[in-house]
Amino acid sequence: MLSTILPPALLGALCALLTILWIILAFVFLLPGILLRLLPVRALQRLGARYCVQVAVRWVQANRLIYALMHRTPWQPVYHQALDPAANYLVICNHQSWADIPLLFDVLHRRAPFPRFFMKWELLYVPVIGVGCWAMDFPFMRRYSKAKLAAHPELRGKDLEATRRACERYQSVPVSVINFIEGTRLTPAKHARQQSPYQYLLRPKAGGLSFTLNAMGEQFAGIIDVTIGYQPTRKRLLWSLLCGEQNQVQIDVEVRPIPTQLIHGDYAHDPDHRQNMQDWINQLWQQKDARLARIKQTQPSAAL
Repeated sequence: MLSTILPPALLGALCALLTILWIILAFVFLLPGILLRLLPVRALQRLGARYCVQVAVRWVQANRLIYALMHRTPWQPVYHQALDPAANYLVICNHQSWADIPLLFDVLHRRAPFPRFFMKWELLYVPVIGVGCWAMDFPFMRRYSKAKLAAHPELRGKDLEATRRACERYQSVPVSVINFIEGTRLTPAKHARQQSPYQYLLRPKAGGLSFTLNAMGEQFAGIIDVTIGYQPTRKRLLWSLLCGEQNQVQIDVEVRPIPTQLIHGDYAHDPDHRQNMQDWINQLWQQKDARLARIKQTQPSAAL
């Protein structure tokens, strides 16, 4: 493996180059499916989406091969329960970096249905990635500022309605729906601004999760609760990962049941249901914060 003969910066650059080239190549293979998705025939659109997902599965396999060839020892996730690739799951995870995405795809690969996650509307216009994710039925959501909502109150609730519509599309195929319920990536500035009560997490947001449960809750076999604990580094986490300095990142995967009483309820208008949902999420986040604290105590530092 090249990590034994190349310095981290050169290794990271080479790994990034191979990853980008493979993304471009995968996009070429996606083109037939994208063309099918553009046709105004529902059956052909579904066929195109399934084809694109199969290409994406091979993309994940190639990423794993690239990392195995480039670096020393890949991470070893801890699975507390077996996952079912034919079942539907809701996936929640702490969100710290773009590195979370390839790690989650790797963790769920062949163990659970191919994952989709909610993306900002602006990412639809990112070359290659945006249209590829659209072809695979990733849900794109618009986020509105408080100022814009005040000026245009008719937009209030549109993002949550988009959540419902997206989940309805997944009722006919197995899927793992990833929800980063912190809503954004963790940074020290965001942590301080929120006055977060958690040491390693931002405050969780329950609204989108509640709407996802409303739309698909009875179909989910459970919640896959993923906790990612990176090794400390002063570099950006994605770059540190590419440089091979996160080989001892710890990933904890636990399947949790979904409380039946939280599947149905009006989060927007029922104060009791909203409070129950928030209490449940906060309890999960307290447990995740404690898990991260234990991980941090046992981790060696990555290179600076």
